[in-house]
Amino acid sequence: MAASQLQNPLKTPSSQLSIKKHKPSFLKPRRLTVSAAHPHLNGRKLRVAVIGGGPAGSSAAEALASGGIETFLFERSPSTAKPCGGAIPLCMVDEFSIPHHLIDRHVTKMKIISPSNLTVDFGSKSLSAHESIPMLRREVLDAFVRNRAESAGAQLIPFLVTHLEIPSSSLSPYIIHHTVNNSRKTLAVDVIVGADGANSKVAKFIKAGNYTCAIAFQERIRLPDEKMEYYQNLAEMYVGNDVSPDFYAWVFPKCDHVAVGTGTVCGKQDIKMYQQGIKQRVKNKIKDGKVIKVEAHPIPEHPRPVRVRGRVALVGDAAGYVTKCSGEGIYFAAKSGRMCGEGIVRASEGGEWMISEDDLKREYLMEWDKKYVSTFRFLDLLQRVFYGSNEAREALVEVCGSEYVQRMTFDSYLYKKLAKGDGWEDLKMVFANFGSLMRCKIVGRDMAAFNL
Repeated sequence: MAASQLQNPLKTPSSQLSIKKHKPSFLKPRRLTVSAAHPHLNGRKLRVAVIGGGPAGSSAAEALASGGIETFLFERSPSTAKPCGGAIPLCMVDEFSIPHHLIDRHVTKMKIISPSNLTVDFGSKSLSAHESIPMLRREVLDAFVRNRAESAGAQLIPFLVTHLEIPSSSLSPYIIHHTVNNSRKTLAVDVIVGADGANSKVAKFIKAGNYTCAIAFQERIRLPDEKMEYYQNLAEMYVGNDVSPDFYAWVFPKCDHVAVGTGTVCGKQDIKMYQQGIKQRVKNKIKDGKVIKVEAHPIPEHPRPVRVRGRVALVGDAAGYVTKCSGEGIYFAAKSGRMCGEGIVRASEGGEWMISEDDLKREYLMEWDKKYVSTFRFLDLLQRVFYGSNEAREALVEVCGSEYVQRMTFDSYLYKKLAKGDGWEDLKMVFANFGSLMRCKIVGRDMAAFNL
């Protein structure tokens, strides 16, 4: 066993694993009915491995460790981060105690630009004085939440997970094979939380099914000071077949540069062409800028067919929690990780009892679906209606000129709940949408005929 050392925490005293002990802070375990399916873990605590150290995995690990669970957090590349626009909803700052010094920009103005370059200012009138869209860098956020999970008692393991042995019984451990620098090791745990992104190995090992993925591509560009000043508190979204056939392109401000990017599902093979399209649309605004980093990453388009199997749960991108229409994933990643961790703590009564698949479904999956499934379905509908053609995109931008639409949009985005609207205003908005769609389709046909 020189190259491969079996580290089995189910038989190893806690003192040899260097696990810090932390009392649960915000979690109140509920009583379980004692049965053979939930044996008491005499002399030890429930042991959980979280695979993936982004916002989803780190939030899960923090909740688990704070709740008394012996927690192992696998992250193969702690120094890297997923390419991401970096916008988070305002409610996340307080809910997840994000320090203000981590935030690069507070966006208070947005522009959405149609295929014909119709521009709508989004937010200048509809945002309150205390409201903004925080912008940060994923490498900064990821390091912070991962360090916080460690402080709560999670043990960080900077190894690559290579294989997962599925147990043959409901009480046997999962064996995680992992490696670094040609050194192979194994770890045995009771429960696994898969937070390892859109290409999740954990999902493959438990046969969780496939899902459609988009690809996001962006370049970080450092601009001259006078051009960076333009993006001081401004973000831009561009729509059109030239920048994406089924999504949008963006210019988002960072600390000392901007992120210019785009995404697509159906045109992945042409992603670089669409990137050139957005750079062409903003060429005067980014002139003399220097590309400092190029990034690309898959983004799930819908939840996986299976998100819990056995004593394994998927969270974040691994579960498919990225919204259509907006492409938002940071908040839902962190929220799903926290909800899953809290659910495991409740089901195990602070790590005292073994848990089952039914426990994970009841305490995590059902709670998640009850809270967010309507939001995901609504945004899926919006994307299918407004992102399918240039005519529909013109209608989208036109509709976004309504101050009522903007206020409803910001209320839903900033505070992560479907905003309750005014009945009369909602009715007027429906008729306005139909009018815009009909008008823009006619305009679109006229433009096409003119071009011929």
